[in-house]
Amino acid sequence: MSSRRIDEPHDWTGDIHTTPNPVIQPGHTFGSVTDKISALVLFKRTPLGWWIGFGISFMLANVLMMTIGYLLLKGIGIWGNNQPVGWAFAIINFVWWIGIGHAGTLISAILLLLRQNWRTSINRFAEAMTLFAVAAAGIFPLFHTGRPWLAAYWLFPYPNTMNIWPNFRSPLMWDVFAVSTYATVSALFWFVGLVPDFATLRDRAKSRASQIVFGMLSLGWRGSARHWHRYETAYLLLAGLATPLVLSVHTIVSFDFSIGIVPGWHATIFPPYFVAGAIYAGFAMVLTLTIPLRKFYGLEDFITMRHLRNSAKIMLATGLIVGYGYMMEAFTAWYSGSEYEGFMMKNRIWGGPYRSIYWLLILCNVLAVQVLWSKRARHNVWVLFTIAMFVNVGMWLERFVIIVTSLHRDFVPSSWGMYRPTIFDFSMFFGTIGLFLTLLFLFIRFLPVISIFEMRTILPQAALDEEALES
Repeated sequence: MSSRRIDEPHDWTGDIHTTPNPVIQPGHTFGSVTDKISALVLFKRTPLGWWIGFGISFMLANVLMMTIGYLLLKGIGIWGNNQPVGWAFAIINFVWWIGIGHAGTLISAILLLLRQNWRTSINRFAEAMTLFAVAAAGIFPLFHTGRPWLAAYWLFPYPNTMNIWPNFRSPLMWDVFAVSTYATVSALFWFVGLVPDFATLRDRAKSRASQIVFGMLSLGWRGSARHWHRYETAYLLLAGLATPLVLSVHTIVSFDFSIGIVPGWHATIFPPYFVAGAIYAGFAMVLTLTIPLRKFYGLEDFITMRHLRNSAKIMLATGLIVGYGYMMEAFTAWYSGSEYEGFMMKNRIWGGPYRSIYWLLILCNVLAVQVLWSKRARHNVWVLFTIAMFVNVGMWLERFVIIVTSLHRDFVPSSWGMYRPTIFDFSMFFGTIGLFLTLLFLFIRFLPVISIFEMRTILPQAALDEEALES
């Protein structure tokens, strides 16, 4: 009889081999996985660091509420919007937040369909990040319209007594369809994946209130074969629906720009360029949030270096695509022979007042990520975190450059003007960061941050049980 342990990795020949970066560290069983993840919600005391982080985030969220209240009283004139830079901070932040949400759908849906087991430890976290980012993003176009109690009414295409419909040829109308569909499918996908874990928490909860709450959320889950069959069918169906959304949502957002005649926007490269940039920004935020999470909650066994390394590789690949997009923008401006396109690019790169911001985004988005070609860098947590922060800043600067430098000097020189954000622009932006982090802290505290049942399926014990059933 062999003396090897069931939790040791094996190859197809049956020999033991060493996996330097496993999906889950050896030594775990079904019980240990369930105990460790469920304890974060049910039994473990809330750490002091959580209270500090939540307090700071909640204060920033209150800044957002106060800014919105003042905005409704005074109007969007409190922002730095001017002619011709009418889109300004609001749309910059909208596109930035929508981009951050893309990594969650990519990790959850596409990698699930491709049977990539390494997604398992971070998919729940990324899905929550998607929902919270979309919630933060929706605030900006809603209030940018000026009168949200009227504009929201006219944006949604439903029959009305006046027989007036929105202009379906407008990409701003397409945004409503795309973002609302994206939010709905992502929320359903997230909740359906939580149902088996809600049942686990229901069965392990000690307090009556927790049993009732998790019992309602688990929708009567009993783990029967019928339940599992329906669950897998619904989960795969939602994954199939979410997959095209990864490409369509930010493609439609790019149409807001590319169908216009403004120099610097009218480019066919915008759809793939925006999609790659969204995935780039999304994985940067995944690393930004995952690295502290695994450290403070002791989840290094579940979120291993393999997850961080694979995320870094995706960042490197999408970063190269984004860099190629920057080069094509400059090339097409030159090759088009249009004096307006040429002037815009010259103004953006070396002749205009915002040129330092352009070169700063090149540093953050193109140069900083080249460090990831080094294997040693991809295995260094501090390097990954630093590069992810560079990318977070760089992707925001990219949206600033696209919007402001293309608008502040348009076709009519008499309307040229500098754009300077006000304190209310900054308070609303940082307030949405506070809202995002507040929701994230609540999620970490009250819901399983890692999928319990999916982690159990990648254990060697699960593979042995499956082999036993087949034999």
